[in-house]
Amino acid sequence: MVKGIKKLDYAFYRRADVLAIARDLIGKLLVTRVDQVLTSGRIVETEAYAGPSDKASHAYGNRKSTRTGVMYREGGCAYVYLCYGLHHLFNVVTNREGIPHAVLIRALEPVSGLDKMAERTGKKSGDISLTRGPGNLSRALGLRHGMSGTDLCGQDIFIADDGTAVPPGSILATPRIGVGYAAEDAALPYRFIWQGNKYVSGKISG
Repeated sequence: MVKGIKKLDYAFYRRADVLAIARDLIGKLLVTRVDQVLTSGRIVETEAYAGPSDKASHAYGNRKSTRTGVMYREGGCAYVYLCYGLHHLFNVVTNREGIPHAVLIRALEPVSGLDKMAERTGKKSGDISLTRGPGNLSRALGLRHGMSGTDLCGQDIFIADDGTAVPPGSILATPRIGVGYAAEDAALPYRFIWQGNKYVSGKISG
C-alpha cells in the first residue's frame, strides 16, 4: 500500500447511483503496480454508463457477452476492453451483481512514475498527451484488456483518496464523447470533468 493515501473500498463502488460515483471519482488517484513498477494519476475526467437503460452502454438491453460479462459482477472490479483493436479503455464496474453499471476513466493528471509512463508511450514525461484521453492513460499506466476483472481493492490496480479536495463548482457535467450512435442518450450529461484542468480531453461542453 502506498503511504498517505486511503484505498477506496467496495462500499464506494457498490452504490446504486453511477452518476454520483463518476462525479466522486474526480480528484481521486488511479494507481497501478505493473511489473513491480508503481504509476499513478489523478482522475480529472470520467463518463458514467447506466447499463440496460443506457443506449451508449455495452450492456444496453441487458446484452451480455464474453467480453462484457464482467460488467455484471459486484462493483469494485475493472472492465478493460480493446477499442478499434488499438486502445485499451479502463472502466470501473459499479453497483451490485447483475446490474451492469460502469464508469469510464477518460483522463488523468500524472502524479508518479512519469518516466515509466513516458517509456511505455514513447512520449516525453511532460507531454500533455501522456494521460489525456482513455487510450493514452491506459498505455501510460500499463493497463491492458487482459486485466479486465481485476479486483480494485487489491494491490495491482486500485483507486485511492489522498486528501486532495476538488474546489467547489469545479466539476462540470457535459454530454459524453463519441456516443452519437446512442440517439437521445448521447445528449445525457453523464461526463464529468475537472474544469480548467489541462489534461481533460475533448470539448468542454455540449
